[in-house]
Amino acid sequence: MFKKILIANRGEVAVRIIRACREMAIPTVAVYSEADADSLHSVLSTESYCIGPKESSKSYLDMQAIISAALTSGADAIHPGYGFLAENADFADICTAHNICFIGPSGDVIRKMGDKSQARATMTANGIPVTPGTGIIEDIEEAKEFCAKAGYPVIVKASAGGGGKGMRIVNSEDELEENITLCRSEAESFFGNPDVYIEKYLVNPRHIEVQILADKFGNVIHLGERDCSIQRRHQKLVEETPSPAVSPELREKLVSTAVNVAKVVGYEGVGTIEFLLDKDENFYFMEMNTRLQVEHGISEMISNVDIVREQIRIAAGEPLSVRQEDIHLSGHSIECRINAEDPDNNFMPCAGTIKGYIAPGGLGIRVDSHVYADYQIPPYYDSLISKVICWAPTRQQAIRRMYRALKEYAISGVKTTLPFYQRLIEDNVYISVKFDTGFIEDFNKRTEQKV
Repeated sequence: MFKKILIANRGEVAVRIIRACREMAIPTVAVYSEADADSLHSVLSTESYCIGPKESSKSYLDMQAIISAALTSGADAIHPGYGFLAENADFADICTAHNICFIGPSGDVIRKMGDKSQARATMTANGIPVTPGTGIIEDIEEAKEFCAKAGYPVIVKASAGGGGKGMRIVNSEDELEENITLCRSEAESFFGNPDVYIEKYLVNPRHIEVQILADKFGNVIHLGERDCSIQRRHQKLVEETPSPAVSPELREKLVSTAVNVAKVVGYEGVGTIEFLLDKDENFYFMEMNTRLQVEHGISEMISNVDIVREQIRIAAGEPLSVRQEDIHLSGHSIECRINAEDPDNNFMPCAGTIKGYIAPGGLGIRVDSHVYADYQIPPYYDSLISKVICWAPTRQQAIRRMYRALKEYAISGVKTTLPFYQRLIEDNVYISVKFDTGFIEDFNKRTEQKV
C-alpha cells in the first residue's frame, strides 16, 4: 500500500479523499492555492503545501508545482479527484515518469476514452450502440451532408470535452457553420484542443450512467445505474439511484454493456459509462468518465462499497475486495448539489463569507462539504459548496427525507441554491418520474423561476 498520497484537488472532493485515506491509515498531502489557505482540506490533511496564486491555471493546473510538492513531501501516489487534472493523460504520464502512482487509469486509456470521437469509434467497432455521428469535422460540406442525412437537430461537441462544456445544439443548416466555429473556439479555450464532431441530437432523453470498478486482474464489477437527467445547461443538479425509469430487464442490458465497455478498453480503476436513453428504451453510449464522479456517493449509499477506498486499492495493485455476487443494492439514494449561486438571478455565482452554517443530519443523511461558518468562498473556482445525499428504503421515502434535510440546512451570508432544491424536490412532475433532460426548462415555465 502507498506510504503517502498527495491530493491534487480542493474542496469537498479533497476532504472526501482525505477521509478515505485516514480510515486506511495513509498519511495525506494537501495542496492549496493562496485563495484556499483556510480551506478545510488543507487543515484536515497530514501536511499541506501552497502551490501557487489564486488562479487555477497557476496552482491546481500547474503540473510542475504539484509534482514538486509530491517529491518534496515524499508522496508515492497522487489522487487527482475530479476536474482539474483528473482526466489529463499527460499528467498521468508525468506522474509515472517520476515514479509516482497516478490513482486512475493509464495515460493511454485516458487518451483513448477522453477523445470522445475516438471513443465512439471504439464502441462502434465493438458493437456498442452509439448515436449517429461523425468523426472530427474537417470539412463543412461533409458536416452539412451528415446533418442533412441524420436530420436536425444535431449537437456539435468538443472531442476533448466534458463537464457540459464545448457543446452547441444546431437546429438548422443556417446555424451549422457558425456553431462549429464557436464550438471550436470554446474547445480550444476549455480543453486546449479545437477538434469537434457532430452527433444526432436526441431531444429530451434520459441521462443514465453506470458505476464500474475494474482491477488489474481482469475483475470488473458494477454498482448499478444512476439517473442524472435533471440538468441545467448540461450540468447535473439532482442524481438518484436506481433510476426510477429503468426496468429490471433494461437494467441488466445497461450494466452488462457498461462492464463490456470497461473490458473492451482494458480499463483499470473507477469509472463511469454514460448513456442516453430515449423514450422507446433504446440506449446509446455517450462517453466514459475515467475518474471519480461527483455523484459517486449515492452509489456508495445503496451498495455499501467505499468507492474511493477501492480506487486506492486498485491503484496499489490489489484486487477488488468485493465480487459482483457480493454486491446487494438496496433502497434508494438521491443527491442534490448545493452551490453558492443566486437562483433568482440566473444562478449568478455568489462568492463571499459564510456567516452561519448548520448542516442537516439524522438517519440516512450524508453531507459532503468543505465549508464552515466564517469560511470565505473564493470567486475563482467552481461554486459547489456541498452535496446533500440521502438514503431510504424506497424512492418516496427518500424524497421526503431529502425534503426534510433541505429544510434543516441553514447557510447565511451568501446566496445558495437551497431554496431552488426545496421547491424542486416536492414538484409533482419530479415525484411522478415524468422527467427527462428537459425537466428544468419545463420546471422554469411552470414555476416561473429564472433558470
